[in-house]
Amino acid sequence: METTTEWVLTLSCVDGPGIVHAISGAIVAAGGNIAESQQFASGSTGSFFMRLQVERADDSIDAAGFEQRFTSELAPVTERYGMSWRLDTVGRPVRTLILASTATHCVNDLLYHQRSGQLPVEVPLILSNHETVRDLADFYGVPFEHRSISGAEDKAAFEARVLEVVEEERIELVVLARYMQILSPELCAALAGRAINIHHSFLPGFKGANPYRQAHARGVKLIGATAHFVTTDLDEGPIIEQNVARVDHAYSPTQLMQLGQDEEAQTLRRAVTWFAENRILVDGDRTIIFR
Repeated sequence: METTTEWVLTLSCVDGPGIVHAISGAIVAAGGNIAESQQFASGSTGSFFMRLQVERADDSIDAAGFEQRFTSELAPVTERYGMSWRLDTVGRPVRTLILASTATHCVNDLLYHQRSGQLPVEVPLILSNHETVRDLADFYGVPFEHRSISGAEDKAAFEARVLEVVEEERIELVVLARYMQILSPELCAALAGRAINIHHSFLPGFKGANPYRQAHARGVKLIGATAHFVTTDLDEGPIIEQNVARVDHAYSPTQLMQLGQDEEAQTLRRAVTWFAENRILVDGDRTIIFR
């Protein structure tokens, strides 16, 4: 007996009348049924965004046949409205390259939830400029590659290897899991819309070494984390998710770091999950998240 298949359709276009009706009509004409639907019209940019999960209404049509019919019915609608669109299978693991340095908390969280079936990704490689996470990769049975970076030539070679892996392994998402190197403009451009970074976020913002010790010295009341798409503007790409935790004077620097790392890991995992589930659409400098 064939297992039940659902498809996820995401689309964006200039907002206007008749879009939902046209998309719904194409689904019905293909023999499909809408299992889930979310939409948003941006008043600031005049754009329309939609995410639907679709299933076959007629079980006599096999999955491949339905997908072909569905795509055929969609084509004139997407052309009429000038849509950017994507059709994917619900639950399909997204091929993901993890970049790491010395921190282990984000890598461990991603691999644990991937192994437990809670994160729909597959990781063919962890690429790192330090050896620190090798044992972690070995524990989860994920291939690991170390390439040190001590100068401009090493950095260029590392980034060339990233692009090589993306091509060879059909990588769809690159995750900077506390990878402590600034990507070149060329690599940012090559990975536009498919690279996610995580960083701590404080009020005020502390940069450089030991941010949690700096936060402790300034007596911060909130610590947190931000996950965002990577762009040439350092840490200023479209924000996907943010979380904060309240702290007070009783927290030591070590306790602040432990709490902050928990926030970083959870925030990054949520962003990766939403990406893998096709829940993120970009509207200029911000994101639309269909949770």
